[in-house]
Amino acid sequence: MMPWRDELELIARLLREQTTLTLATTSEDGAACATPLFYLVDEELSLSWLSAESSQHSQNLKRNPAAAAAVYGSAASWREIRGVQMRGAVSIVSEPERRRALVKAYCERFKLGLLFRPAIRRSALYLFQPEFFHYIDNSRGMGAKFELTRPPAGWNCI
Repeated sequence: MMPWRDELELIARLLREQTTLTLATTSEDGAACATPLFYLVDEELSLSWLSAESSQHSQNLKRNPAAAAAVYGSAASWREIRGVQMRGAVSIVSEPERRRALVKAYCERFKLGLLFRPAIRRSALYLFQPEFFHYIDNSRGMGAKFELTRPPAGWNCI
């Protein structure tokens, strides 16, 4: 059994519960940029989303695929703060079958009907593969947190 399996399950549960990530990229002049995006999470804890290749964050990723992301729920007090920060690399999913399956799941999750089909066809499908997680859950106590770095063999997870 992996010593970090329980930690991965906490991260997976949070990623499945939430729908929106904040993606951080770097512009050509080095400025930090952040944008909210709907996402899907897979069994390897990789996140995928659809976006126009002309958007600022997509242009930034074309130049530099390194990114950071955060996922968290709304909180009214410090005791409710629970979230995960991630770092990793982003790529475009170009394999047709994989793209088709992910786009179908994305449309189902976010109830995107026919109205969105033209925009989806024009959008790129991005895949963020986290190499590092920083998880915090104040419901377990002030500053209850842990960090995980992806081992060379991958997460072999859930």
